Amino acid sequence: MKGSTLAAVIIVVVIVIAAGSYAVYSLTKPKSSTPSNITIGTLYASSGSYASSSLPEYYGLQAWVNQTNAAGGLYVSSIGKKLPVKLIAYDDQSSTTTAETQYTNLITVNHVDILVADFGSVLTSVAVPIAKEHHYVLFDPTGTGASFFVNNPYIALTSLPTSGLWPLVLGQYLQTQHSNISKIAIVYTPNDFDASQATTLNTYLVANNINPVYYQSTTASSTAQYVTLLQTINSTGAQALIEFGYPPNDIAMFQALKSSNIHFDFTFTVFPGQLLSLLESSTPSGVLNYTWTYPTPPLIQYNSGVNLGPTTAQFISEWKANNSNVAPNFLNIAGYNAGLIIGKAITTAGSLNQTALRTAITTISGNVTTLDGAFVVNSTGAQTGETLPVGQLQPTSSGLQMIIIYPADKATGTAVYPAPVS
Repeated sequence: MKGSTLAAVIIVVVIVIAAGSYAVYSLTKPKSSTPSNITIGTLYASSGSYASSSLPEYYGLQAWVNQTNAAGGLYVSSIGKKLPVKLIAYDDQSSTTTAETQYTNLITVNHVDILVADFGSVLTSVAVPIAKEHHYVLFDPTGTGASFFVNNPYIALTSLPTSGLWPLVLGQYLQTQHSNISKIAIVYTPNDFDASQATTLNTYLVANNINPVYYQSTTASSTAQYVTLLQTINSTGAQALIEFGYPPNDIAMFQALKSSNIHFDFTFTVFPGQLLSLLESSTPSGVLNYTWTYPTPPLIQYNSGVNLGPTTAQFISEWKANNSNVAPNFLNIAGYNAGLIIGKAITTAGSLNQTALRTAITTISGNVTTLDGAFVVNSTGAQTGETLPVGQLQPTSSGLQMIIIYPADKATGTAVYPAPVS
């Protein structure tokens, strides 16, 4: 070994010993003294079961990047100037195996400054341990699985509350507003996102002396499979059906409800509140009428008190102007909102150091309100500020309208119960 090479190795070892966790970042992320841009690495799914959710989220992040660069980039005080943002994105095709490799490459090959997860808990799940191993903050738009935020200082959920919190308002609503519903069925797909919701709701109901007549996970994915499942649930005499799944599950279940002529007085699903246009175009006419869901922006709007980025109404207008008058959905907003939080974290940190970025997230938590609501995270990065109300989709002459039902301080109308047969 040459003397100069040996000296270099000794210097690196000394740095590792002296600088601790920051040295890990320095070794995995070599930086020139004057970087030419800020690199953001992320994944998207152009195909597979998560494409319908992943792509709109990615387009939202892309919109923030374009808008930021049009304004000259982000100011980094330690560098003393604005830097443009460069987005590096790989297609994971809804595969966790592919995603695992690509997340690793973004860190070890591309040496990105910022790591952003793909849509949802399944595709985020493989990013969590990788980011933690490499001491990278994982900016997580919509991966809400509760297990991600246990003893993990390297994650920040930007655009949804952790999924274990979602059904608390739903449970309160069922208990206080529908005490006549005594037979509740809960069915869920066996992933962290859906299972954590089912666990929370079941625990809440049981604690309030409401024992679900059906509480099971399912791997059903086709309409025929859901027909069989619904027949089993219907035989229990259930008045309320609560289904926790991803869009393909919701779609198959609604198709099964129509084809089997089974009707429940109260039907609740997750994704009509996020991807209403997709659910309307993929299910039989009228089957969504009078069903319940979690309303998310733009179905619920934040047009006052916003101190970072546009209001919900302003974003809708800007999005439509840039996208052939097509309105945004929630996942467009979620991706864009993630960009807002990333930008604020960088400008607050004044550098691209991962420890400084995580500290900046703590600093801005509780002090920022965006088009997606109040940004509040706990000590392990779980979002607790962007609470989700309960809403009902009610038909009008111009189409389905989201009526926010509960809690009372957010309500825009009253529920129709029992739900009429379509």
